[in-house]
Amino acid sequence: MPVITEHGAKILPSVELDGYNLEIRDEEGFVGDRASRGAFREILEEWREPLRKLGADPLGDQATEDVSKKDLDALLAKGDPEVGGLIHSAIEAFAKELERVIRRFLKSASWRDTQAIVIGGGFRESRVGELAIGRTEVLLKSGGTDIEIELIRNHPDEAGLIGAAHLMPSWTLEGFDGILAVDIGGTNIRAGVVELNLKKSSKLAKAKVWKSELWRHGDEKTKRDEAVDRLADMLKDLIKTASKAKLNLAPLIGIGCPGLIRPDGSIETGAQNLPGNWETKTFNLPAYLREAIPEIGKHETAVVMHNDAVVQGLSELPVMRKFDHWGVLTIGTGLGNARFTTRRKK
Repeated sequence: MPVITEHGAKILPSVELDGYNLEIRDEEGFVGDRASRGAFREILEEWREPLRKLGADPLGDQATEDVSKKDLDALLAKGDPEVGGLIHSAIEAFAKELERVIRRFLKSASWRDTQAIVIGGGFRESRVGELAIGRTEVLLKSGGTDIEIELIRNHPDEAGLIGAAHLMPSWTLEGFDGILAVDIGGTNIRAGVVELNLKKSSKLAKAKVWKSELWRHGDEKTKRDEAVDRLADMLKDLIKTASKAKLNLAPLIGIGCPGLIRPDGSIETGAQNLPGNWETKTFNLPAYLREAIPEIGKHETAVVMHNDAVVQGLSELPVMRKFDHWGVLTIGTGLGNARFTTRRKK
């Protein structure tokens, strides 16, 4: 079984990983839980409750969990002033929580001297999310913390695939057009082909998702083994599609997955939102996929798996390498996190 990079590695081709999946607790629980997508909805509900009692809730009878990101964005842009005021109140309260979370992270040993943080995850792709993140940067800087807060540039769904290419040593990509990538989340599993475009940029600055497939496993009662079987089928379909298009795939699969990844590819903690038990030592996703897809283009398949926030952060390497120390936060089902030190050639 070829091994090109250790799973969950601390030393990657272009960065050193100072830490990821950091879990800070206080008297209220995990600090990161206050800055998740669900936390924003809880804040919105808290603002609606007193208005509801007065019969003055501008969102009416619609349950908070049923108000989509698109709905909130549309109401913010074109709704009446009272609705806009309600949403802005929730944005302000969430930004204050996110500011506090970031300050706690910056005090930890692995996050000290952080110069910039890129923020991704599903929350970032809404206008409400962008405003909350922008307001957080203002709060940090007005409080004396000189740090750059960047929005992830690729669509978060695509960033979780593109970053997989940065897990691989450059020599493994030479002569190939693309690689297979997987982004496993608490509600979705996405598989895709990342087109490398190395002739346009040897640093992968022009890498993009050529084709992808999405399966919303959160909508189904799915067992773990059924989920990984479905994933293998998605990857096999992508291999066939790439072959028909004469896209030369490297014999590589890069995976982003929630949790703390052991060097052997098993998951130590943090996979509780996935279907079934992914944290037992007897389950190994990279090994399963190598067995299900032993060859790609007549070459033996190699699989590299890392934490999903790490992979999403790596998609920003072409623009973040200007910083020596930088981090990523992914605001989704939970708050994913990673801190990087850029490796410089001596």
